[in-house]
Amino acid sequence: ITLLRHMESTTCYFLAGSLRKHQFETCHSGRLFSELAYVISFFPYYWRAMQFDKCYSTHLANMGEYVSAMVAAGARITYSRQPHDDPLWFSIVLVTSVVPTIYQLYWDFVKDWGLLNRKSRNTWLRDDLILKNKSTYYVSMGLNVVLRVAWVEIVMGFRIGAVESRLVDFLLVSLEVIRRGHWNFYRLDFIIPVCCKIMQSGAIIMAKL
Repeated sequence: ITLLRHMESTTCYFLAGSLRKHQFETCHSGRLFSELAYVISFFPYYWRAMQFDKCYSTHLANMGEYVSAMVAAGARITYSRQPHDDPLWFSIVLVTSVVPTIYQLYWDFVKDWGLLNRKSRNTWLRDDLILKNKSTYYVSMGLNVVLRVAWVEIVMGFRIGAVESRLVDFLLVSLEVIRRGHWNFYRLDFIIPVCCKIMQSGAIIMAKL
């Protein structure tokens, strides 16, 4: 989302000729630019949510994860344009960010990674683990929590300059890239044993036939 927002700013500056005139406030002060920020922030979540637009409870629950993220994104954009001492919008952002974060963490650990199984022979993990060192999974769950709460920087309201703000954006985007790669690894770690069991079951059935 941050990359798309910067692409929006760059396109606006080129079309408006602001880069040559050094009038950088031209785009940020425009109403159309402000409204496009909501569209750009919603689009990735909307795209993912529509992939689960089927009348199955699991799909609808997964879609709810992205719908809640859309609400949180909209609240954060609105809050960033309010006075930092506005307690109402601070409360709204806090609630709309905490709830989706808990939702997403639950989905990561339980649904996507197959962890937090109380009945597993590996405490709070799952029966089939590819990595031999169990502590790696516990550390990875803690790391995923940290990467998921990067939005805290927004509600802290740090007073920083334009250059520092761009550096913070770069840091947050980098953390998101790391989080997605981290998620993909443990998703495969969960899916590969499941697929192997399915293939073995299929081979046994074929052999009996």
